[in-house]
Amino acid sequence: MSSQNDDISSNVLRQMKAGGFDFSRIHPIEFYAVFPDEDRARRAAGKFRGESLKAQVWELDDGGWHLELSKLMFATYGGIGEFEQDFESVIGPLGGEVEGWGVKQERPVA
Repeated sequence: MSSQNDDISSNVLRQMKAGGFDFSRIHPIEFYAVFPDEDRARRAAGKFRGESLKAQVWELDDGGWHLELSKLMFATYGGIGEFEQDFESVIGPLGGEVEGWGVKQERPVA
């Protein structure tokens, strides 16, 4: 992971902590990439198989193809960074561009 991605991930994790994110639970962490065509997006999705992974591919308005890969994991700097490196190593050779990661945070019930 590049130092720019490291800084972004650190900032996002700090914001999540400040927002009360529950780091003690496993969450679906989404990793995003864009491809020039459907075939490459689906080939990339096919490289990630396993019980803790879910991949979705769809066409974008500009003709590109979006891959969203969800992985059930703890939201840790090391775990996200390690998986992001694996993700980038598959996406890049297929002509894709990584767009980052995210996680949906549940709002506490008042």
